[in-house]
Amino acid sequence: MSRHRPEPDCYDLAFQAGYPLPEPAEVALEDYARALTRSRGAESIRAEDDPSVVTGVHVCGLGAPLKRTALNDIEDFARDMALRGPGGGLGWS
Repeated sequence: MSRHRPEPDCYDLAFQAGYPLPEPAEVALEDYARALTRSRGAESIRAEDDPSVVTGVHVCGLGAPLKRTALNDIEDFARDMALRGPGGGLGWS
């Protein structure tokens, strides 16, 4: 799965804002998005002008139609991790 070679069942889930996330938080966000959406894969979307900022998640193979509440939950998770800052712990797993 790659955002640069999307498949027909792949979707970009754009956030309303961007969130600065270190790599471990990005991995946790991808895992959270994959588990919540029951997709077979998820990849963070980084801002082109600032790769430290995540602006959404690319998911493939959704297990069910995605509801707006799921996207809100994923963005809330990203926002929470951004507010924790470095060393704040990931806390969801």
